[in-house]
Amino acid sequence: MSSSRLGLRLAACLLNISEARRKNVVEKIAKAALFEENGKEHSEATVLNIFSDYDYNRSVITIAAPVEKLVNSVLAACVEAFQVIDMEVQEGIHPCLGAVDLIPIYPLSGVGVEECGMVARSIGASPYVMNCNVTIDSQDLVTGKKIASAIRGSSVDGLKGVQAMAFPHGGKIEIACNVESFKDQNPIENTGYITYCILGHHYSYISPQSLEAQIKKLAHDEGISTIGTALVGFTPQECKDCAEYALRKKIGEFWKKREGIFM
Repeated sequence: MSSSRLGLRLAACLLNISEARRKNVVEKIAKAALFEENGKEHSEATVLNIFSDYDYNRSVITIAAPVEKLVNSVLAACVEAFQVIDMEVQEGIHPCLGAVDLIPIYPLSGVGVEECGMVARSIGASPYVMNCNVTIDSQDLVTGKKIASAIRGSSVDGLKGVQAMAFPHGGKIEIACNVESFKDQNPIENTGYITYCILGHHYSYISPQSLEAQIKKLAHDEGISTIGTALVGFTPQECKDCAEYALRKKIGEFWKKREGIFM
């Protein structure tokens, strides 16, 4: 049953927090999104996913709910994060601004970016953004930065909607990519881009497979192979489908139903 038949107008927040090395702390923050101040559980909110990276010391918590309910869940998680993360001792290779580093809100179905922005107020709203990280078999950060620069959407022959940086990670170099959805009035099929529709607006994004293939090609040109790819969370359609299922089944701690999430 789709969210429209359920009467839900769904949005998601991919909450970025500056903690990954203490699993119990990360899960405490995630669980805070599911409860009101009086301890009553939010029946219309779910935590779909937790992705944590030890080297980055950064976690992404995917919270989904009807758009009018989402802000309370997100704020509860933020308050908990501020209370339990001590930035005086926090360290990690990924740049960060604070205990709560990023609070993007994305429409999933039945709601537009503009309304997400109104609900969010000072919390940012945009079309869906994925994180896709590809590891190259090298410790050469200069080469990693060269590859990251080449795939950015702002570069000539880059991939539209892609932002990328290179970091040392696990003894290798990781090309960390934000994959942004962008409005596409005339979607073209079979170009490596995937298209979806919300409220009559078409959005496109480069597929993780096409992104990985391009990085693999660029690395090969440098005499380097790739050794792994990690998709942080979901594609837009996967996020929508999981949110609908979790809310229909009233599964608040949905991430526990999925194997291999905490990495």
